[in-house]
Amino acid sequence: MLDDTVRSPLPGPCEPAHAEAAPISRIVAEVAAACPGERITLGEMAEAFGDRAFGLLILLLLLPSLLPGMASVFGLPMLLLGAQMGLGRRVPRLPAFMARRSIRRADLLRLAGASSKWLQKVERLVRPRPGPFTTPFGDRLFGWLTVYVAIMLILPGPGTNGPPAFGNIVMALGLVEHDSKVMGWGIALTILGCLFATAVLGALFWLGFGAIGFVF
Repeated sequence: MLDDTVRSPLPGPCEPAHAEAAPISRIVAEVAAACPGERITLGEMAEAFGDRAFGLLILLLLLPSLLPGMASVFGLPMLLLGAQMGLGRRVPRLPAFMARRSIRRADLLRLAGASSKWLQKVERLVRPRPGPFTTPFGDRLFGWLTVYVAIMLILPGPGTNGPPAFGNIVMALGLVEHDSKVMGWGIALTILGCLFATAVLGALFWLGFGAIGFVF
C-alpha cells in the first residue's frame, strides 16, 4: 500500500475544506479528492490534516496493521509519531524517508469507503467533550501508549496485534474529535490490550528460553 515513490510537487494546496467540522471518514475522502495525482505522500497528508495530523496519521497506519503480516510494516512510523507526541510536539515532523512514503489515492478512497460504515457507527458516539484527556497531558499519554502499541506490533507474536491496535484506534478517534470520554475508553482498552500482548510475548520468551535450556 505504501512505498517510497517521490511525486512531483502538487499544483495546488492539498487541504480538505472545513476539516475541523468534518467527520473522520469525510476528511479522509476529502483529502484524497483534494490531492491531485495518483499517489499522496505521508508528508502531504500531515500538512493537510493540520492539528489533527497525529491522530489521523496514526489511525490510517493502524487500520492496515490489523491485517495479518502487515503490523510490522506500519509499526516503525507509529513508533516515531507516538514518540514525537509523547515529547510534546503539536504537529508531526516526519523524517524525509517517511514523508516521501506514499499511498495510492485509490487505496485511500477505498480505505475510507470500506471503513465508512464502521466509522459512522463509532462517530455517532464520538463528539467534542472536554476533559482530562483533551489536555497536553492526554496528548502525551496518547503518544507514549502509541509507542507501546507500536512495539507490540513490531514484535512477532500470535494474536498480539489486534487487541492493542483496537484500543489505539479508539484512542485516535477520541483524540481527533477532542472527546475525553472516548479517549478514556481507548486508553483503558489500549492498556488491557498491551498487557495481554506483553503476557503472551513473555510466555513465549519463557517457553523458548526453557526449551533452549532443556536441549542444551
